[in-house]
Amino acid sequence: MTAERSNPDARGSRAARADLAVLMTVYHRVDPDHLDAALASLWAQTVPAGRVVLIGDGPLTAGLDAVIGRHLAAHPELKFHPQPVNRGSGPASQTGLGLIGEEWCARLDADDIAEPRRFETQLAVADAAGGASESTALDVIGTAMAEFDDDLGGDVIGIRSLPGTHDEIARYARVNSPVNNPSVMYRTARVKKVGGYRDAPYMEDYDLWARLLADGARFANLPEPLTRFRVTGMLDRRRSKGILAAEKRMQATLVELGLVSRPRAAFNFVARSAFRALPTALLARTYRKLFHR
Repeated sequence: MTAERSNPDARGSRAARADLAVLMTVYHRVDPDHLDAALASLWAQTVPAGRVVLIGDGPLTAGLDAVIGRHLAAHPELKFHPQPVNRGSGPASQTGLGLIGEEWCARLDADDIAEPRRFETQLAVADAAGGASESTALDVIGTAMAEFDDDLGGDVIGIRSLPGTHDEIARYARVNSPVNNPSVMYRTARVKKVGGYRDAPYMEDYDLWARLLADGARFANLPEPLTRFRVTGMLDRRRSKGILAAEKRMQATLVELGLVSRPRAAFNFVARSAFRALPTALLARTYRKLFHR
């Protein structure tokens, strides 16, 4: 897969869903071409969202400002909200969540790409589950992701797939984040009920999914890779400064929520920290074995 420069006038072939909004955040380190491709993938949806909320997490570059300006001119459904200070993914996401009142909210990272049928597929699953009975209604719907690396020519290098059913997801959440965040669509009110996004660096998404599971929200992950995920430099980011402290806080949260015992949290901390400490080549092989199908 190679990312080509987008046409901001590209549009989906069907009417937008007024009950769906997209939430994205962007900060100064995002490549303008990557943001361009991410936004273009939203306009190319077979069932587009009625509104796209883009939060600028602190001052951006001239290149990013230019991309945003072009898309704003072509798409009135895009709403850009610049913020004066870079506060991080959790606070920026919480700011955006507060601006969304639609029933459903979809997430996409500013350097990833939504496949054209992503929203149509997720909404169909949501509508079907909600129509069957109240007990089967879904609150969080993720998908598998097709991973690609710019350093390897941009071709898909693997499919990252996570457990599919609610019970499988609940078990998996005891050891790892159970949803691919760039692929997710969730009920806005359900996420607001548990407080939305918190300032939990490196763990914002895992923290949210854990609180939702503890509160009784229903999850599903679809096996089809409906999001293309840019993994360039991802393994290096797993060793970022502060990741051990973040892991310690996350395990404490899992204990507080009653999802794991203290001994299990201690095991998780050691195992997950040891995984990140592996030499790069071995880390890459282990990652592929754990997550790729």
